[in-house]
Amino acid sequence: MHKILFVEPEKCTGCRICETVCSLHQEKVVNPSRARIQIIKWDHAGIYIPMICQQCETAPCETVCPMRAIHRDDTTGALLIDYALCVGCKLCVTFCPFGGAGIDIEGKVIKCDLCNGNPQCVKNCEPQALQYIEPSAINLQKRRMAAEKLSELMKNLLNV
Repeated sequence: MHKILFVEPEKCTGCRICETVCSLHQEKVVNPSRARIQIIKWDHAGIYIPMICQQCETAPCETVCPMRAIHRDDTTGALLIDYALCVGCKLCVTFCPFGGAGIDIEGKVIKCDLCNGNPQCVKNCEPQALQYIEPSAINLQKRRMAAEKLSELMKNLLNV
């Protein structure tokens, strides 16, 4: 089974280093609008959520592509765009339920390719809001987080 990008939005500080690193790695420019990851911000609430391609098992972007320009990489499991086949119809962007595919400032469809199995956003995420892990590790992390929340709740109840 392939590793997946795991996002813990509660750890995201909104620093946007992931966007900078992504655009630099992918496009050789520091321009967050050309990154494959986007930080969605709710400034008034102090909430920042990294949005990135989920590399869906049954991917709507791959299904709707009339040119079959999107295919899965056997090594990483990433859904890749073959720009020689892509006609720029943007159906993949329209049908992605997570906003994982985007359009850069030049009108080109872009999406995460997992940096060939070495996601630069993960390597540079200081608060570790982004992780590249085995799917089974996610269950363990979620259980630990739930146990911590339950423990905190119980402590609060006992102190009342």
